[in-house]
Amino acid sequence: MRIGRIAFVVALMAAAFIGGYGYGRWYGPGVSRTESPKAGVYYCPMHPGYKSDEPGNCPICGMKLIPLAPSESAASAPAAEDRKVLYYRDPQDHSYTAENPGLNPETGNELEPVYEDDPSAMPMGTIRVSPEKQQLIGVKYGVVEMTTGRRSFRAVGKVAYDETRIAKVQTRIEGWIDKVFVDFTGKQVEKGQPLLTVYSPEMLASQQEYLLALRSKDILKASPLSSAAASSESLIASARRRLELFGLSEAQIDEVEKSGKPLTHITIYSPIRGHVVERNAFPQQRIMPDTVLYTVVDLDRVWIMADVFESDASLVRVGQPAVITLSYIPGARLRARVSYIQPQVDPMTRTLQARLEAENRGLELKPDMFVDVEFEAAMAPWLTVAADAVLDSGLRKTVFVDRGHGFLEPRLVETGDYVGDRVEIRKGLKAGERIVVSGTFLIDSESQLRSAASGMAGHQHGGAAPAAESPPARAPEEHKHD
Repeated sequence: MRIGRIAFVVALMAAAFIGGYGYGRWYGPGVSRTESPKAGVYYCPMHPGYKSDEPGNCPICGMKLIPLAPSESAASAPAAEDRKVLYYRDPQDHSYTAENPGLNPETGNELEPVYEDDPSAMPMGTIRVSPEKQQLIGVKYGVVEMTTGRRSFRAVGKVAYDETRIAKVQTRIEGWIDKVFVDFTGKQVEKGQPLLTVYSPEMLASQQEYLLALRSKDILKASPLSSAAASSESLIASARRRLELFGLSEAQIDEVEKSGKPLTHITIYSPIRGHVVERNAFPQQRIMPDTVLYTVVDLDRVWIMADVFESDASLVRVGQPAVITLSYIPGARLRARVSYIQPQVDPMTRTLQARLEAENRGLELKPDMFVDVEFEAAMAPWLTVAADAVLDSGLRKTVFVDRGHGFLEPRLVETGDYVGDRVEIRKGLKAGERIVVSGTFLIDSESQLRSAASGMAGHQHGGAAPAAESPPARAPEEHKHD
């Protein structure tokens, strides 16, 4: 009887234990039978492609896994039909790739798709920045565009005399200056205006010879010899020609012939209208045929010698228009045109000198004055981005390309000339690509931080994964097929 009671108590205790365990199993706190654990709620910040159901360390680099926010998980998991397949690869042997799905004939493994948003298919150095962080650091995007239109560039110019409008005043005889009518440098003179008078014994003797030839003509008219009259005409023409070569004008020679007396003081006139820029004529000064008495320059048209940098030299053409601006006349814009381009580059300044011609009726352009020259040149379509999009470190220039779903690829570029707030891209980008135009410095700082962290972890910055996670070494068109 006692043994039966003990067995009954043991059976009762076992029933209570089993009932309590079952109640707790089915109705107590814990994971519901209808609820499954969330897949991929932890990821590696250095290898976004690696996800885990549980916290821990990344098996690739050893970094601590961080939780994936719900909004971030939804943004990084687009619909399957919206994802573009780049190629297919063997899940074990990534060196084997193909354009179409199928099996690897060597291993028999079924090929898996590689999507364009797959981190392992992205270039080395690509980082992921969550939308929340992008908004925090003020990331803005732009597009690589083909720009057309006209390009303007500036050069420094110096005003110079138009060498085709310079006149030197000299006499062709030896003598002495009597009177000087233009007695200071800079005076404006008109064409035909008297400058000075000269006494020359040689000129006086030539005039007397001309008068004697005229008198001999009247004497020889009555000669019965026809050759005498012809000789007289030849003598007169020779004497008149000599006076012309000495510089006497037709009017002065006619005056000598009409008055019958030589001119003792010969007046020298200005050959052109302009300004006297050099004066070497003074009263009672002896002069020689090589003495330059005055230099007169017409300043109604001037030259501008512009120093064009070598990088802009190919854009300058003869006949090209340009605009001249002056520092001492705000808002003044004068028109000029390229008339000549020097055939050599200045070895000291490494510039090419272009000569421009400009009207100067109001004498705004003074010789030896520095001016700004603005050229305009029609440009063929070229690839440009916003200037703020290019991060220039001195040794390299980087643009961050949006690869979608928060992935940003640092792309090395080669830049050219600037057009306003845009810069030419000669290498590294394609038209239509979406790039970061604001917040590039902070994006680069994030990249540098991750690069430093990856260096401590023993792998290269931006690397997607080791050999098992790296993109194929060959382009899809070169892949092996069955």
